[in-house]
Amino acid sequence: MSTAPFGDDTPVYVISVAAQLSGLHPQTLRTYDRLGLVSPGRTAGRGRRYSMRDIVMLREIQRLSQEEGINLTGIKHILELQRDNARLHDELALARRALEELSNELESTRAVAARLAQQQRRGGASGGTPGSDLVPIRRTGVVVWHERNRD
Repeated sequence: MSTAPFGDDTPVYVISVAAQLSGLHPQTLRTYDRLGLVSPGRTAGRGRRYSMRDIVMLREIQRLSQEEGINLTGIKHILELQRDNARLHDELALARRALEELSNELESTRAVAARLAQQQRRGGASGGTPGSDLVPIRRTGVVVWHERNRD
């Protein structure tokens, strides 16, 4: 799932429609494609098909060029940085979820360790060797202890 700032990725618009929707000349769209500013989908016959995301991108390129006075090389760098930023944002979200899972697992392990230490201080729950009623379960490299079934 991407957090990119643009819309739908379905390539449906032929170049003439994309040009009308973006307010640009079809030759400008071809130039932007050649420069790598926008990469429309292609049909089997190599015809360009633009998505709504592409249309929004074309409008943004035009805005940056006309209103902000940024040249096409600068715009290309801006767009690359935006893509990198979106990718890093997605990777950060994945890393945060993994960290949360590890944190929860560590909390669970600490709780089990505390119960085990308490049992050992009391001489073991079963009266035998302290901790003898516990068996290990492996989860992602962390040993988690739980009570053995006595059936």
